[in-house]
Formats: sequence, C-alpha cells, structure tokens
Amino acid sequence: MSEKEANPTFSKSTGLPRKRFYRARAHSNPLSDSHFPVPISPGHVDYSLHYPQHFPSSDQVDNGKKIQFADIGCGFGGLLISLSTLFPETLMIGMELRDKVTEYVKERILALRVTNPGQYQNISVVRTNSMKYIPNYFEKGQLSKMFFLFPDPHFKEKNHRRRVISPFLLDEYAYVLEVGGIIYTITDVEELGDWMKACLENHPMFEALTDEELKADPVTKLLSSATEEGQKVDRNGGQTFRAVYRRIAPSL
Repeated sequence: MSEKEANPTFSKSTGLPRKRFYRARAHSNPLSDSHFPVPISPGHVDYSLHYPQHFPSSDQVDNGKKIQFADIGCGFGGLLISLSTLFPETLMIGMELRDKVTEYVKERILALRVTNPGQYQNISVVRTNSMKYIPNYFEKGQLSKMFFLFPDPHFKEKNHRRRVISPFLLDEYAYVLEVGGIIYTITDVEELGDWMKACLENHPMFEALTDEELKADPVTKLLSSATEEGQKVDRNGGQTFRAVYRRIAPSL
C-alpha cells in the first residue's frame, strides 16, 4: 500500500487530496501581519521550487520563461487547473493567503502531475498577501493576465479598504501588467461588482473589453465554470457580475 493510499486525506480512487481535510475560513484579513517568506524582489523568486520541469535547479531560472498569469486569491485552484491545459506553455501562479487552502492546492497540483505525466507542470501556488507583495513577485509589465474571482466583498464601508480591487491597488496591478494585458473580475455580490467595475472604469490605464472581444476570449467562459465558488453560485441559481478590462498606455 502506498503512502497516499494509507493517508485518509487523499482519495484512493483519484490520488487527489480531499478538500474536507483542508477547510479554512472563507476569507482572511489581508491587512493583518501573517508570517510567511516573501522574496525581496522578483529576481529572488525561486522558479525551480514551483516549476521543476522547466527549471531543474535554482541556477537555471534565467531561461527566458517567466510567470505570465496570476490568480489572486486562487481558492482551491480550479481556475489554475483549467487554464493549465488551455495554455500549456504559459507559466501561471495562484496567490492565496489562507495556509490550509494553499496547502491543499499544492497537494492537488502535485497529485495531478503524478497521475498526468508531463501535464500541470506550468502551474503553482504560493501563500502570500497579494495586497502587500505583488511587486515582490512580478516585474514591470511581466503579467499578461490577472484574475480576481469571487473576492471577499468586505460589506462594511469601513472595511472597503480591504477590497482587493481599489484605485490604489489598480496602480500596482497596472505596473505589473503588460500593455494589452487583461484583468478579469467576477463576483456574485452586485454591489461589489459595481464597485470593481467603477474602479476599473475610472482608472486611466484600463479600458473595458467589447462584447465581441469577450465572446472571442476562451478564458471568460471559465470565470464562473472553473472555480468551486462559481459552481456553487450556479447550483444555487445565483447571478454573477463580471468586469473584464485591458491595460492600456496612459494618455499623454
């Protein structure tokens, strides 16, 4: 009997971790001081720990490949896993504040790599506070896509400063996104949807995708279907509110 077969936290049939053993609070306070390692700059991110097939050792991190997609508050990793096969040559990372959820996603990715040789080598997860440390992980113009799916709504007005989409934070996201890069947001809370759309609409470095562009983008179909939260909303007959915006060069 293998170690995983004897471990109740893993499914005997699929080899994947069982989510119920990694339950955590729905959200964490992004303004609190959690304890986890943070790279002092993007150049100090050890890609070999996240993508060993692409970077066999920490000495080989300068091979031209860099992370291009970032799923902010990635939850249980459903979107990452769907994107992995849709963009197999693109490196992507999930950023999650909750420790148990991060551990689940790590185990899920490792199990998928074992059961699907050669696949899922382009995705990883890191426990971090993306509201504080985005510039520690990504260089200027490095990312082509950022995802903010079903973020904590922080309903109380005094807590709006904790929202992951805000005018101040959009400045940071614009910095790490390349011109033409896309921010994807979705929520089942109408007030939050209006807030995120207004923040993006009023920012000088973002413009909304047209209906035609949204229909042609295969990623938009995954915003509600690929995530566990989106699937729950669909099962309950709920409504979602989406805002998808492109990074543009500022007007002179």
